[in-house]
Amino acid sequence: MKNTGKTPLVVFGEDWASHPSSTQHLIRKLMHEHPVIWVNSIGLRRPRISWRDINRLFTKLFQILRGKGKAADATDRTTDKPLEIIHPIALPLPGNRLASWFNARSLSRQVKQTLAKHGLANPVLWLSLPTAVDVVGRCGESATLYYAGDDFSALAGVDHDAVIPMEQSLAAKAQAIVAPSPVIADRFPRDNTFIIPHGCDHSLFSTPQPKAKELKDGKPIAGFYGSLDEWLDQDLLIWLARSLPDWKFQFIGPIKTDLGALLSLGNVEFLGVREHHQLPSYVQHWSASLIPFRDTRQIRACNPLKLREYLAAGTPIVSTAFPAVQKYSDHVAICNDRENFRTALQDCLIDEPVDRSARQNRVRSESWEARAHDMQVLIEALHFASLTQNAAMESSTPDKNCSFSNG
Repeated sequence: MKNTGKTPLVVFGEDWASHPSSTQHLIRKLMHEHPVIWVNSIGLRRPRISWRDINRLFTKLFQILRGKGKAADATDRTTDKPLEIIHPIALPLPGNRLASWFNARSLSRQVKQTLAKHGLANPVLWLSLPTAVDVVGRCGESATLYYAGDDFSALAGVDHDAVIPMEQSLAAKAQAIVAPSPVIADRFPRDNTFIIPHGCDHSLFSTPQPKAKELKDGKPIAGFYGSLDEWLDQDLLIWLARSLPDWKFQFIGPIKTDLGALLSLGNVEFLGVREHHQLPSYVQHWSASLIPFRDTRQIRACNPLKLREYLAAGTPIVSTAFPAVQKYSDHVAICNDRENFRTALQDCLIDEPVDRSARQNRVRSESWEARAHDMQVLIEALHFASLTQNAAMESSTPDKNCSFSNG
């Protein structure tokens, strides 16, 4: 991407191109208008003695030694990338005072050096991770925006005792907070919290794609893609697979919990991870798309990206009940027990083309372009307000005993 001359963004998120998060979807659109410096994740918990964590630590170390921006794009096959990707020199020890002190100085130094390299100044800081809170006020920023994409107080895999106080501190420092759902927004002050729901890549998922090679045997297929984690209702899925032996149950995504009992069933298939752009070749041809979530605090706060992507693909959708899905109850079969879920799956086999079109039209206006436009309006307002306030302060000559107040 080029330096467009518009408000620079410094984004603290997960590792670039690691998975298609809402932050990355939005930034990919905003990059066409704003120069973006992306800072890879500094973690939401302390590393454990596990192969996964050890491998991640060595990967991070290799990226730092190799140099800023050079290794981050290895998994990103798209042409749109940030102006630069920073591999943070930071200690993944949320809640540790020494680590916070070191990280604040190290990260702010990296950010300021990168901004200077590209001739940028007065960026808006966009923090999607509370663990970056210590950089606020240290990067010469015009404003700080907290993108609260998840309820970190309920999110699995987070060091809650350390991260929640950091999130509270960030909420107090940020000029604006953006949440994708009312459930998350209710956790923050109303006067500077904005709800901007998730979007979808409508064009990608609605444009007809050839059937993936794994979909050739002719059986009805109930499919799911996303992280295969503890929030999936395995008991429900096992019961469905056993009670519908003529159906195939197909799963796409990384396995992050024990799925041994489900995997052992003959009509259950795990395909592993697929690139985001490959998903329409599957979901468009499934007989039904599944959202089989358990009822947990995390799920009650979630607003899954796959919900709108399923709708854009036009495939019938069968889901368990949770708040975010209720908005689409006219186009999603929402089930409160396993018998209703099975019946809803069977009803998917008599789906009509007009129903497919209705689902696609339901989310046509909910594109990432539309959501990015809303974000851009907010970003420019924050930037302009800050610069205007600073200019007013610099042009005044207050008495030495006076003080400024927001009150």
